Amino acid sequence: MIKAGLTGNIGMGKSTVAELFRKVGVYVINTDHIVDELFNQPDIVDEIKKLFGEDALTDGKVNKNYIARIVFENPQMRIYLENILHPKVFERIDEIIKNIPTHGEPSIVLIEAPLIFERGYQNRFDVIITVYTPEETALERLEKKGMSKEEAKKRLKSQFPIEMKKSKSDYIIDNSGTVEETKVQVEKIFQELITLERKYAGN
Repeated sequence: MIKAGLTGNIGMGKSTVAELFRKVGVYVINTDHIVDELFNQPDIVDEIKKLFGEDALTDGKVNKNYIARIVFENPQMRIYLENILHPKVFERIDEIIKNIPTHGEPSIVLIEAPLIFERGYQNRFDVIITVYTPEETALERLEKKGMSKEEAKKRLKSQFPIEMKKSKSDYIIDNSGTVEETKVQVEKIFQELITLERKYAGN
């Protein structure tokens, strides 16, 4: 099995690329979805309440917008939150992977995770794929989704520079063009990962 980490900065199209990988037959795990599940666990809710106070909850549920505003203003609070969530996220990833049916064919799992480099998680993956666009394109996309330019810039600034991520990745995908152009790159990487997985399996 090949465990591929998919990363990139906000607004650059990780979800689009993950969906294209899913369509060619890759098993995709979205860590944001896992975090959403964790936000419904009573023990996690209690820890978040201790960390952020009562205002972090609305009707007993985690107010994600409130937390997002705080953690993008305060890097230390972001690290505290990640320290609560990330060990549980990786536990859940391991659990999901153990239960993936393989049927003997090449097995590739793609884990969509934004903070691979920021938190030094590179060694948890066999390969790392970074999706990128020019920052201006990312800002335009985020504005179209309703985020203010100021907020979008702040969120981009909170992540490592995309050029650094590209330089440390095994594969990079330019997602600044059409979906068709991105799809061609995804299919090429998919074929290379199949070859790699077969090589691993043969050893």
